[in-house]
Amino acid sequence: MCRKELETKVKECGAAYGMGIYSDGELLSLATGIDPDKFSGNVQETFDNPRSIDGIGKRKELAVFAVRELSKRLLQKKSTPRIIHGPEDAAAYVQEHLALEKKEHFCEILLNTKNHIIGWQVISVGSLTASVVHPREVFAPAVLHHAAAIIVAHNHPSGDPTPSREDIQVTQRLVKAGKIMDIQILDHIIIGDNRFVSMKEKGLVSNERTSSKDGAAEERGVFASLNASS
Repeated sequence: MCRKELETKVKECGAAYGMGIYSDGELLSLATGIDPDKFSGNVQETFDNPRSIDGIGKRKELAVFAVRELSKRLLQKKSTPRIIHGPEDAAAYVQEHLALEKKEHFCEILLNTKNHIIGWQVISVGSLTASVVHPREVFAPAVLHHAAAIIVAHNHPSGDPTPSREDIQVTQRLVKAGKIMDIQILDHIIIGDNRFVSMKEKGLVSNERTSSKDGAAEERGVFASLNASS
């Protein structure tokens, strides 16, 4: 049987038994017309850099990006948890939005009093620093949408979700601001390669009220921070 006849048989099997019988490489082959053997490597790498595959030019690159975006949208519509019960729900939601991103994104999930998701906001793109992630930018969407609480989140493109010193410092700063504004930071979720870290579970997010003396000092510091560079 020649290759063309074999390809016809493969397509007929898909029509008869469903697309689930195909490997990832075969699905990409159907979308692009490229030999499936050329997709034998990591499919994620193909999504990130389609031109690395011999035979993929600008037009077929757009086809790969279209498949990626459509898959992302369908996943969000189908499996987005509408209520956050715990870190696993939050991490799943963040994964749906950021798993394919190659740059670091700092975002937030906006929640009402019953922990229903009422919004998703991208705050910054790039390395996480205190100068980039400012309380003003983080809490403005929460105030606008009348959120009772928020969960902040970001991805580590390296694949390792371990919090850095900068991650911890930014989180503590935001938690302090949230206490003053009466908008709780419930957690800070960091995702990597199919893994996540909940900074709440690590004991790095605490919403306990401080003493009145310490609270007054915090309040002065937070409002100075909120007003800085405004």
